[in-house]
Amino acid sequence: METMKAKMSTTDKAEDPTTTTCSYWVPRKKRRCKMSANKGSQFCGAHAPTTASTSTSDEKSGEDSFQERIPCPLDHKHTVFKRKLAKHLTICNARDQESSLPYIVKGVNSGELKETDEEFDKFSQIKMHELADEEFYSLINKVKELYDKHINSSIEELQLEHESLKEELNRKDYGQETLRQLTQASSLLGILENDHQLTDHTSYVEFGAGKGQLAYYLATALQDQQLSHSQVVLIDRMSLRHKKDNKLANKEVVQRIRADIADLRLSALPELKKTQRTVALSKHLCGAATDLTLRCLLGDENATSDYVLIALCCHHRCSWRSYVGRKFLLEAGIGPREFAILTKMVSWAVCGTGLSRERRKAMETADFQPTETSTQRLTRQEREQIGQQCKRVLDYGRLEHLRSHGYQAELKFYVPRDVTLENVVLLARPTSSKLECQNKCS
Repeated sequence: METMKAKMSTTDKAEDPTTTTCSYWVPRKKRRCKMSANKGSQFCGAHAPTTASTSTSDEKSGEDSFQERIPCPLDHKHTVFKRKLAKHLTICNARDQESSLPYIVKGVNSGELKETDEEFDKFSQIKMHELADEEFYSLINKVKELYDKHINSSIEELQLEHESLKEELNRKDYGQETLRQLTQASSLLGILENDHQLTDHTSYVEFGAGKGQLAYYLATALQDQQLSHSQVVLIDRMSLRHKKDNKLANKEVVQRIRADIADLRLSALPELKKTQRTVALSKHLCGAATDLTLRCLLGDENATSDYVLIALCCHHRCSWRSYVGRKFLLEAGIGPREFAILTKMVSWAVCGTGLSRERRKAMETADFQPTETSTQRLTRQEREQIGQQCKRVLDYGRLEHLRSHGYQAELKFYVPRDVTLENVVLLARPTSSKLECQNKCS
C-alpha cells in the first residue's frame, strides 16, 4: 500500500506543472531555460510559442490573438504579450530614461564623438581570416613591442585573503563556481585592507555592482570592524532580482543607485556628501564600462577619489570612443581600425581551443585531442600569448591615463589563473601633489 502511495505521489509531482521547468533550449547558454513552465504548457511566459506557429488556421481565434507574444521592440532578447506592449514600453529596462535627477547627465562619460568613432562600427565587422598577412603581422609586432617596452614581467602577484570570508571559503557544500567567486571577493577585500582602505567616514562606490556580492561582503566587513560612519554605494543600470545586499541585517549601510555609468555625474550624488573619503571599486567591470568608470572618476572636476580598485575583464567589449588610452595607442601607430582588430585578438587569451562545449565534450568522450587547422596563421599557444599581451597593452593605456591625471597606478595578479583567467586588478591612488591640490580645493 505504501509503495502504491509513493508511486502516486511521484506521478502527481511529475504532472504538477509548478514543478516543471521550461523546455526552451537557450542557444547562447547551450542549456534549457530554468524558469518555471506555465500551467498546462511546456514553456515559460517568455518562451511560449507565438500563436502563428501553433495555430492551424490562417486566422487567429480571439483567444489566440489575446495571448500572442511578440519580441520587445527595444530589446529582442525578450518577448511581451502584444496586448500589454504599450505598458511594457514604459517600464522596460531597455528604454531610454529621461531623468530630472541631478546626477544623471546623458552621455557625460561617453567620450567625445569624432568622425573616426563613427567608422569604428564598420571596423568592428572585420573578419580576422580576411586580413592580409602584412596588416595581421604588423599589428602583432606593434603589440609585442609595446608589451616588451612597458609591461613584460612588471606585473607582480598580490594574492590576499580577508578574514571575513574564511568561514565561507571553508564550506564543503559550496560548488566550484561559488568558491571561485568568493576567492576573488576575498582577495579584493584583502587588498583594500592591506592598503589601509577599510576606514571610517568612507563611501565605497561599486561600479557595475550587479547582484551585489562584493558589496555584501564589504558591508559585512565594515560592520564587523564597527566602521559605522562608512557606507557602500552600488551603481548599476539594471534592476536585478535576488540581490545579495538585501540579505544584510543592517540595510542602511548600503545604498543602490540605478544609473548607467555613461550618464553618471559622481560629484552630484548626494550620498557621497555624507562621508569624507571616496573609494571606487568593481569586480569584473566589462570592457568599455571600465573606461566609462575612469572617465566618471577623472572627468568630473568636482569629484574626488582616494583609491581605485578595478578587477578587469572582457577587453573584447572595449569601445574606441570611450577608451581612455587612445593617446597612448595613437602615439604607437594604433588607430581605430587597428583597435577594432586588437579587441578581437584579446579573446585569444581566454578562448582555449576555440571549440564549443559540445565538441570538446565529444572529443573527451572519444579520447581525441583537437589538432590545429591549416587555416590558422598562429598556433593556439601563440594566439593565447598574443591575446594576453593585447589585454595588457590596453590596460597599460589606462594606467597612462590615470598617471596623466595625478594618480599612481599599477596592475597586479590578484588570484591564480586556475581561479579565473581574468585575474588582473588595476590599483590607483592620488599622488601626494594630487592630494594637496584636492585638500586645497575642498
